[in-house]
Amino acid sequence: MDQTQPLPADWRDLFALTKPRVMSLVVFTGLCGLLAAPGSVHPVLGFTAVLCIALGAGAAGALNQWYEHDLDAKMKRTAGRPLPSGRLSRQTALHFGVGLSVFSVILMDLAANHLAAGILALSILFYVLVYTVWLKRRTAQNIVIGGAAGAFPPLIGWAAVTGDVTTLPILLFAIIFLWTPPHFWALSLFVRTDYANAGVPMLPVVAGITSTRRQIALYTFPMIAAAIAPWPLGLTGWVYGAASVVLNAVFLLLSSAVLANRAAEPAGMGPEKRLFAYSILYLFALFGALVVDRWVLA
Repeated sequence: MDQTQPLPADWRDLFALTKPRVMSLVVFTGLCGLLAAPGSVHPVLGFTAVLCIALGAGAAGALNQWYEHDLDAKMKRTAGRPLPSGRLSRQTALHFGVGLSVFSVILMDLAANHLAAGILALSILFYVLVYTVWLKRRTAQNIVIGGAAGAFPPLIGWAAVTGDVTTLPILLFAIIFLWTPPHFWALSLFVRTDYANAGVPMLPVVAGITSTRRQIALYTFPMIAAAIAPWPLGLTGWVYGAASVVLNAVFLLLSSAVLANRAAEPAGMGPEKRLFAYSILYLFALFGALVVDRWVLA
């Protein structure tokens, strides 16, 4: 048992456990899945469903930090988090994460339906047990398989309205699933020393920079296919189709620049950092276009 007394903490430390930056993208894609779904939902119930997605994502983040407190302490970018800095105890993080998980799933079940609640529970368990506990410390493919955890929100939002899952939400899941490796590997190229020091087998650590750049480019192609597919399949209109073509063309150009980069070390605003920054904008814009398409052409 850890005998170290934690330093004084406040609500901001509990909030930090939820990984709010990551949560913002999760909440947005979940909201877009809800707004793009056919039919309608009462605004209060819709808000509650999105809140549950946020709480579930926050719970997964807290449990991730509870389990990875030792890794976080070894990496510069995470050493200031509440657990490695000593502001919170591991027990507090565990209770907070489990409590938030249970509450979010039960509330989703009451506000929406069993399917939405079940997918929310699956997403939390997948992130904690499959990605955090099983994959992250064992394989360089951790983010490839584990990326599914962040791809569930549009499915949850859609199911909260319709009570089912059809082709379009499955494609939305596939977009995020395939987007995660190039997005995350672009970032990991800049923090691979941190991962190496912590013993985490991220792709740049075990395969090197050149191989990682190649994988980023390779994953771009199936991502683009999944992102454009809803338009020719007749699942969306021209608004989404046009936006998707433009956004994916830019993504392809940036990933090609990463592949062509021969610099020994990523530095400054090089191709990798530009791709990482754009990848965040890309997902917000793509899912935003989906909602605009749904409401403009409704």
